[in-house]
Amino acid sequence: MAEGLRAGTPEHKSGHVIRDSSLGLVPETLQPVIDLQAAMWHQASIGPAVMEMLRLRSARTVNCVFCKSVRYDIALADGLTEDKVEQIDDDFAASALSAREKLVLAFADLYLRTPGEVDAALGVRLRREFTPEQLAHMAIGLTTFHALSRCAVSLGGMPESLPVTQMSVAV
Repeated sequence: MAEGLRAGTPEHKSGHVIRDSSLGLVPETLQPVIDLQAAMWHQASIGPAVMEMLRLRSARTVNCVFCKSVRYDIALADGLTEDKVEQIDDDFAASALSAREKLVLAFADLYLRTPGEVDAALGVRLRREFTPEQLAHMAIGLTTFHALSRCAVSLGGMPESLPVTQMSVAV
């Protein structure tokens, strides 16, 4: 493991992978983030499968091992499959994903890479497919996922490799 900016992990383990990571060193700060994530998963107007596609696309850009290997149960119940997950790569535009799913990933790339450079045609397609509330939920989801992935990668404390693992979203 590269040493980098490793902050360590909490002395006492809880059995919760996020709380046992470097993020768990500041539980008073971590709990509101966990609460925000729960609200995003359970209350977002876009649905859990779309939220998961956004999270996984973000995980690829940061190369967060944990984030790339986790599948949230709520997204799987909402129709996300491993076949779809495998298509969330740099060639997603030519994949068998639906037009709406490809648009979700295009939004993720726009948001994560060049947020100030919205192609006019893409903007029209996004506004035609998604309500302003849905676009806001997508942006808030990406903001949170991307920030947490960056923390996990830069501070360490996450495993270096993981098999694909299903987790439950906290309520």
